[in-house]
Amino acid sequence: MQILTEDAMLVCKHELGVVINNPTQGLVTVEGRRVLVANSPEGRMITGCPNVGATIKPCVLTLLVQKGYSDWIRIDGHPVCLDTVIGLTDGTPPGTVEYQVKQPGQRFVSEAP
Repeated sequence: MQILTEDAMLVCKHELGVVINNPTQGLVTVEGRRVLVANSPEGRMITGCPNVGATIKPCVLTLLVQKGYSDWIRIDGHPVCLDTVIGLTDGTPPGTVEYQVKQPGQRFVSEAP
């Protein structure tokens, strides 16, 4: 499992909605890019979600991560984010649209399963 950096691409399940990363730590980097830790993917804006319509709300915000934080690796007490991160968005229908990792942002550092 790859560790996520600020260059990771997370998308809503509609594939065109891209999560805007905002790293919350600056102590550890991979190739000069900050590693994402717990809570970094939560509450982030999503741009470009094509899920629109009269009674349809596009994905515009990430909600809590449901899985994908490391059980082993921590930075300043916060688990690092892995390429298995999955959580829900605020898109419709509520409680069904997920966001996920499309690209981890680096290919050098991983956690053994």
